[in-house]
Amino acid sequence: MKLIKQNIDDLLEGCKAGNRKMQEALYVHTSPKMLAVCMRYAKDRMEAEDVLQMGYIKVFQKVSDYRGDGAFEGWIRRIMVNTAIESYRKNLRSMNVVPVEDAYEQPSTGFDFSRLGVQDLMKLIQNLADGYRMVFNMYAIEGYTHKEIADTLGISEGASKSQLSRARAILKEQVIKMEGIKYGTYAG
Repeated sequence: MKLIKQNIDDLLEGCKAGNRKMQEALYVHTSPKMLAVCMRYAKDRMEAEDVLQMGYIKVFQKVSDYRGDGAFEGWIRRIMVNTAIESYRKNLRSMNVVPVEDAYEQPSTGFDFSRLGVQDLMKLIQNLADGYRMVFNMYAIEGYTHKEIADTLGISEGASKSQLSRARAILKEQVIKMEGIKYGTYAG
């Protein structure tokens, strides 16, 4: 259900006043979209739900900081993305990090993923190694530059570019494999 502007303004004011019913209403109306954002960054649904909950805690703590410069939903989305990035950084030590020299060996690919279903693409993205997944989402979906990614994740711009290239190559390989299985042509 799409909220009209008046309802969003009412919810925003209610949330700023700390009204729990308004916070719940905002959560109910926006959480499905925000869960989809979190799912792109997470390994699985459980991790995405954790990021979503942490994100909404921040939304409700910082709602008075919203200045109205852009869409309120866009503001919430940015908080979710930043929360996912923070979660990634916090867990970086326990994750499998791909050595930069391995990532540089992969050729760049310009594969078109538009023919892939959303759920299929989400599953493929979630299966990427953590570093590849973060860089792919930040660059291809959120529109960060390689410099911004490098600064945010504490890597070099070259590593960002190579990890994006490798992520695309892996996704392309997986799509070809899926299509081969689907049409009975995969010999893998």
